[in-house]
Amino acid sequence: MSTNSATIDPAALADTVTRLVAEQPVTDLHTHCYAPSFGASPEPDGLLLWGIDELVTYHYLIAEVFRVVPPSQLPYQDYWMMSKQEQADHIWKHLFVERTPLSEACRGVITTLTKLGLDPHDKSLDSYRQWFSEQSPDDYINKVMELANVDSITMTNEVFSDHERNKWLDDSSIGDDPRFEAVLRIDKMLIDWPSACQDLRDWEYDVQSDFSLDTIEEGRRFLREWLDRMKAIYVATSLPPEFAYPSFPPQRNHSDRIIQDILLPVLEERDIPWAMMIGSKRGVNPALKDAGDVGAKADVSAVANLCSDFPNNKFMVTMLSRENQHELCVTARKFGNLFVFGCWWFLNNPSLIEEMTRMRLELLGATVAPQHSDARILDQLIYKWDHSRRIIAKVLVDKYRDLHNAGYRVSEEQVRQDVRLLLRDNFRNFIEPTRRVETIAGSSDEVAVDSAE
Repeated sequence: MSTNSATIDPAALADTVTRLVAEQPVTDLHTHCYAPSFGASPEPDGLLLWGIDELVTYHYLIAEVFRVVPPSQLPYQDYWMMSKQEQADHIWKHLFVERTPLSEACRGVITTLTKLGLDPHDKSLDSYRQWFSEQSPDDYINKVMELANVDSITMTNEVFSDHERNKWLDDSSIGDDPRFEAVLRIDKMLIDWPSACQDLRDWEYDVQSDFSLDTIEEGRRFLREWLDRMKAIYVATSLPPEFAYPSFPPQRNHSDRIIQDILLPVLEERDIPWAMMIGSKRGVNPALKDAGDVGAKADVSAVANLCSDFPNNKFMVTMLSRENQHELCVTARKFGNLFVFGCWWFLNNPSLIEEMTRMRLELLGATVAPQHSDARILDQLIYKWDHSRRIIAKVLVDKYRDLHNAGYRVSEEQVRQDVRLLLRDNFRNFIEPTRRVETIAGSSDEVAVDSAE
């Protein structure tokens, strides 16, 4: 405990913690936002999505509007034939004008508009469209990051998307924007190896679906080359609830071979984490496209087995089912190479964020990353971090009060340190331990420390 700092007066605890959480810059460790060099909407095929029409046609709101105007009244195919503006007008009318925007996805739009200084009560989107048309994507990124108090945005870079892959190949400087970090996303390798194998052969990697000949080394070469090209800070994979390691029945299947012989050896060599996002069940209602996915309970023993079998590898894990959260926390208590992060997809709702944050602090202390935005639309950074900060602060206040009632007094420096760890430094330390960021109580400075110390 710091000896040069007075403890916080219990009467001032809530205000102090809320202020410190609000002041702390966040490193957003998982988003689907892109630097403007990747192209920006409304450009055709622009990967950076931003502005009112993108915000209002977010796939959560698409699913929600079909509960109000069901496909018997507006068939799915008719909705998809609308222009982006027509889709946005339809959603705005039915979810924001004719109804109270109570859902978290709706409230997020309201928060964003308000934080941008816009009146969220307009009956039409035209005034918002005019305002956004006056912004440049590059300057608007700075504005959003300032409002959200985010110091770095972590992208999700789909190497098996021809569109994105070609951008990386065509422009060697595409990933050089200092506001963004890249992540190598390789879902297809684990979920559909035969198809991924054909892609790799088309890209002149000598791989075979049965792992014969030079497949192992060529698969490793593919990962090394793309990790270098992207300067990726971790590798990410979204996995279905059925994911198991080892696979069952117990013979080695494609995913086992890739994990054991290709992926984890390269990541151990580079000291780069593998982020597993487990529990996504795709296309339950394919007519809704991206809005048609759901989540389901997965088997946490797969995570424990990986952490145990590969102690020199680092694993970042978030899971989509509420029912998995306690078991995941208990598993993380047993493995220092497991980093629990965020409230993913349908868990990114206030009641569940609060429940999960309380449980994680009670089981794991300040060793997690309680949240990531998972923003697909740049503007969402504003509301997702505004809403989450409020919940994180509320939970921390209660935990510090519990300590007070147990006879322990915390100082402002201690709270500041906890908040920095939770919102930024835990993640940074995990991905780059050889240049570990030390949080110094009472200071906003950072010191690089060799992890061998």
